[in-house]
Amino acid sequence: MHLPQVVGALFAGILLGPAALGIIAPNEVLTVLAQVGVILLMFSAGLETDLNQIRRTLKPAIAVAFLGVLLPLGGGFAVGALFGQSTLNSVFIGVILTATSVSITVETLQEMGKLNTRVGATIMGAAVVDDILGLIILSAIMGFGAGDAITDGVASTITAVGITLLKVCGFFVFALVFGYCIRKLLTLLEVRLGHKKRVPILALAFCFFFAYSAEWFGVADIIGAYFAGLALCNSPAEKYIEDKCSVLSFMFFSPIFFVSIGLMTSFKGLNTALILFTAALLLVAVATKLAGCGLGALLCKIPKRESLQIGVGMISRGEVAIIVAAKGIAIGLMDIELFSGVIVVVIVTTLITPVLMKLAVRC
Repeated sequence: MHLPQVVGALFAGILLGPAALGIIAPNEVLTVLAQVGVILLMFSAGLETDLNQIRRTLKPAIAVAFLGVLLPLGGGFAVGALFGQSTLNSVFIGVILTATSVSITVETLQEMGKLNTRVGATIMGAAVVDDILGLIILSAIMGFGAGDAITDGVASTITAVGITLLKVCGFFVFALVFGYCIRKLLTLLEVRLGHKKRVPILALAFCFFFAYSAEWFGVADIIGAYFAGLALCNSPAEKYIEDKCSVLSFMFFSPIFFVSIGLMTSFKGLNTALILFTAALLLVAVATKLAGCGLGALLCKIPKRESLQIGVGMISRGEVAIIVAAKGIAIGLMDIELFSGVIVVVIVTTLITPVLMKLAVRC
């Protein structure tokens, strides 16, 4: 059908899951395999990245991320306020929409051979900055949510934001130092021993260790995996590692990740109010990322066509939005009945992103 393969995997999850045939339900085994899949996918993306391209696109990446967070935050707040949510809850709905999951875009760009381009580099750089900005905003709003009074909320917010910034800085220092050491080690092994299986095995262990370490620092595991790939890109061992690890990813683990997103789809508990809320949230989710990220690229004098591709590439919310929403429910910042609306937004944005990306690249 000339669609990205990831769309087929997503539809397979919807067809086999609770939304349609109900043959397979989300379970712990699938969840773990899916987590491995997205980590391997982002590790491969890091390996394929051109560091020189990243350096050249750093300025537009920051602009794309900043506007790509600001507009969805305001749009989500407006939707929450429109549907009678409190100020704090409305802000939190905006926080959910700031999240971006570029794993779908990465898979699509890899399939089309467009990952290592200005568009791909800008999207990946913006995703990292977006994750950091999202962490800071999430820490702030959760600090207010955890406070018993206004003064407690302000104190909690300042403390939470300060700790988050320290953790993020700590992770970057850790990534630079440890990544440099591992790069030197694997380069030495590759030069002295040639193509030995121990090299990709050590690289894969390094990837999982970085993903785990990122979580410890409060950064998403997929960012850690991407940085592990970045540490090894353009090295003598990079091509051999990529050849071995990519098969493991695209033949088994990554498809399971995309199927698992489809399995989350469910239409239980839908009523008129929830349908209207979901429709408004979906419209705002797509429009604000497309406009914000595309505008950020345009302001940095990136051509209109590429700016459109960057805006489209940042639309997908993925598992990041679900995790954020779940945290909000746990501390009372979001009503549980609205969670299914968030799931629908995640599924739809995940489905349309690869299709729109392919159209934007070919237009």
